[in-house]
Amino acid sequence: MAKHPKGDFDLSRAVWQRAEGDTSESAVEVAFVDDLIGLRNSAEPDGPVLVFTQAEWDAFVAGAQDGEFDLD
Repeated sequence: MAKHPKGDFDLSRAVWQRAEGDTSESAVEVAFVDDLIGLRNSAEPDGPVLVFTQAEWDAFVAGAQDGEFDLD
């Protein structure tokens, strides 16, 4: 289990997912465990995991949908 200030992210229960059709060796993977969301680099499955609360994840998704991160 990964100790985190936001709570314990249980790596043993994580089911890692990536964008549909992404077969690259190095992809961003996401896992939803209870009320926490983890992100990792698929090229380093035993590497660090970024942990987000549901509110943080919702804000990120809303920003992406709104074009907040577009590189124009």
